[in-house]
Order: sequence, then structure tokens, then C-alpha cells
Amino acid sequence: MPGLFEFIVLSLTLVVSLVVSLAITVPLTGALVRLRANYNPKALQLDPEGNVNVHTGPIVTSFFGMLRRVYRIEGWAGLYKGLMPTGVATLVMTGFAIAALDSKRLASHGRIDPPDVGILATLVYGIFGMLVALPAAIVTYRSIVTPYRLPWFRPLYSLRILLTPTERRKPWVLYLTPGLLTAQVLHISYTVVILRSLRTLLLAGDSFSSVKFGIYVLIEMLSTVIICPLEVMTTKLAIQRNHSAAEYNSVEQEVEDDAIEAPEYAEYSGQEEDVIGLRHEKDPYLGFADCAKRIIDEEGWQALYRAWWVTMLAAIASAAAAASQYQGTMVGSD
Repeated sequence: MPGLFEFIVLSLTLVVSLVVSLAITVPLTGALVRLRANYNPKALQLDPEGNVNVHTGPIVTSFFGMLRRVYRIEGWAGLYKGLMPTGVATLVMTGFAIAALDSKRLASHGRIDPPDVGILATLVYGIFGMLVALPAAIVTYRSIVTPYRLPWFRPLYSLRILLTPTERRKPWVLYLTPGLLTAQVLHISYTVVILRSLRTLLLAGDSFSSVKFGIYVLIEMLSTVIICPLEVMTTKLAIQRNHSAAEYNSVEQEVEDDAIEAPEYAEYSGQEEDVIGLRHEKDPYLGFADCAKRIIDEEGWQALYRAWWVTMLAAIASAAAAASQYQGTMVGSD
């Protein structure tokens, strides 16, 4: 019975932690995704037919400004867009972590912390976890930026809105979204190979050094220069839908939309504007390098560093957690 009691306590703890975590993080994550996904070119653009396109997204330059804009236009329901896919992904990955790795913590953003093994094994583990979580991340990002109201308990209906007919017929096409896997693999490789190696070099040892810890924190903070653009490009690429039409390029964008008939938030709020502007699906990013170049050319290099301070805070928290882990290991060995 003690084992059953411990299991019940652990389950209740995880459920409460999940509810509290989602209540806090979903609105914040939603504002972050929208801010980075917002398409706001600096100058007039030409559409695929060569006509001048004067459409631009709203000029929102701050994280909290986007949070206020979401609440003003879409209300509380808009703040919690993406709740269901985030919750389901977290539950699934946390269940896997408990069953396979004996973890007692919630998975973060649909992923679990890698085991304490070698760099190569950790890299393979991180890439595997990314591949497992990628479809859920795509669905979550799209559910956040879509202007359509998605019912919480009708997943098939919601997927018909979020995914194109091509993606529903061939789900593996999600992995072929141009540039997305490259951005994710680069992010994981830098985090595991570079940062993990430096963390082991500076923090592992018989005694804790505040100087070495300060150096590692500085390295984590400077890594924002590399990591933040990868996160921004991941967001923009994840919401780029894949179609099938022979007359278009490798992304194969369809001429018409998918005949979506669903109510929009604007119809309920009385607003005549969407929260963000999205790039036209007829003019997609063709790959990782093309995405980086076109963001810089069209929106300016500053667009690659939207909400950079969020990435930096996450880096500082990661450094603090690593230091705590190594200190705990040293105390345990004593």
C-alpha cells in the first residue's frame, strides 16, 4: 500500500502542478509566439502576381504590448488559445518521462529533460525528443496564431482548420516544412554540444567556484545572440502550412484557401482587426537560409531578436539550475 499511496500523491502533485503551470504559462507563451510570428515588413511588398501589397501586421514591439493587444481583441479566450494541445503534449511527454526515466517533474513545452549521459548520447536523445514533440509544437503554434475560434473538445474539427488537406493525408509532411528541422537541430546542437560542454568544464568539479559560475552565466547570456534568432525562425516556419499544387515551388502552396468555414474571434469581440499579421501563404519561406535572409530584408534584423530578454532569462534560469544540480551532486557525494 505504501507504493500505491506514493503513486497517488505523485499523480495528484503532477496534476496540480500541470494546472498551475498551464494557467500561468499559456497566456505568456501565446503572447511570445504571436510577437515573433507577426509579419510586419518595413516597405511595400509585391504579391506573387507582381501587384503591390500594402498589408502589414500591427506594429507591436513589446511582449507586454502584445499581451494587452490579445486581451483587448480576443479576451480571456484568446489568452488561452493553445491550451489543449499544450496540456495534452505535456501530459504525454510527462507520462513517458515517469515511465521510462523515473522523472518526477513536468515536461517543459512538450519535452523532457535529457538524462545525465555523454554529449553524443544527449544530442541523439535531444533530437529524438524534438522529432516526437515537433507535430505537437506545430499544432500549438498554429492554434495560437489562427484567427478562428477552436473548440476545446473537438480535436478533429480543430485539426481540419489548422492542417491543410495535404498535411492531414500525409502527416509526415510536417517534418518537411522548409527550414524547420534545420532550425531545431541547430538549436539542440548548440545547446548540447557547446553549452553542455562548457557547463561541464566550468561547473563540474570537487568544489563550486563563483568565478566559474559567473563566466558560465555570461556565456549563457551571450548565447542569446545565437539562440533567439533560431527561436524566432522556428516560430515563423512552424506556422507555415504545407499545400500541394504543382504550379508552386517545393513548399507547394495552393492558390485557394482550404474552404475554412469557422467563426473568427473578431465576429465575437466586435473588432475589425486581427491580433497579428501573417505572411501570405502564396509567398512562403523556401528554407532556413531563405527565411533568415527574407526576415532581415523585409522586416529588419531586429525582428530576429523579438523578446530577446525572454530567451536571456531562460538562459540565466538554465545556468542556475545547472549550478544547483552540480552542487547537489557534490553534497550527495560527501
